[in-house]
Amino acid sequence: MSETIVREPKSGNFVRILEVAYRQDNDGSWPARIYMPQSKGPFPALLDVHGGAWNVGGRMDNEMIDLYLAASGMVVVAIECRKATTYPYPSQVADVNYATRWLKAHAADFNAVADGIGGLGASSGGHSLMLSAMRPNDARYGAMNFSEEKKTDARLSYLIALWPVLDPYGRYGFAKENKREFLVEATDAYFLNQAAMQEGNPLLVLERGEPLDRPPMLIVQGTADSNVPLDSVHRFVDAYRATGGAIEIAWFPDMPHGFNGWTDIDCDRALKIIKDFVLRRQNPSAGVLDDTENEQA
Repeated sequence: MSETIVREPKSGNFVRILEVAYRQDNDGSWPARIYMPQSKGPFPALLDVHGGAWNVGGRMDNEMIDLYLAASGMVVVAIECRKATTYPYPSQVADVNYATRWLKAHAADFNAVADGIGGLGASSGGHSLMLSAMRPNDARYGAMNFSEEKKTDARLSYLIALWPVLDPYGRYGFAKENKREFLVEATDAYFLNQAAMQEGNPLLVLERGEPLDRPPMLIVQGTADSNVPLDSVHRFVDAYRATGGAIEIAWFPDMPHGFNGWTDIDCDRALKIIKDFVLRRQNPSAGVLDDTENEQA
């Protein structure tokens, strides 16, 4: 385990960053990057799942968001996921399922509260996060044995989805139509066939009426996103609400896929919306999520 201390640029607060292995098995050692406030706690906890079209990306991709939330008073655990082509669907969903159970079992080790844990996922990470949270008891997703004595489940108390892939099958057709070859090849590499794109599909599982968990959810979405079809976003929001789920969506006019290319004003607004959403769902037994200055170790 390694540890560093950094100052979050927006607040000036100090954040501890730990590198640990959240899983070690025949596939290797899988790291998690843990962002911890430098104050008393215990704190609410959030699991962060990176994007990358299921083929690329890593646990540091959302570091600006993770540092901001940690500096505000919460523990954020950013995991490394397995990637295609070596690991096809549902590998990344299983990673999220396992990491959720692991975080609940180890929350106290990182000065966090095990109850009320939320999840944040960007792009394809939003897809994996949603499927794991909506189907927490799916035997395929929970297939990796959890050796800890403390038994936990994969349920999450709330979800934050940043420009998520809500409909991989629809996005596959969208990418083909718009000659987005990387997205076509990446989707093929992860799902292997179109039947899997339809089965492991957050939008379609809602529209099929499957029995699902529906945690409160926030979607952050730019209107100039050329990586996802926006009609799928509208359909998902409508289906989530129609089936009893509480969902909020924050639209950002003219913003593309991912914070790269967003204006500073829009990035700051998105961070505040995310923080406010977390605050409204905070576990009362956790510390206060705010911008008070943390102590340097």
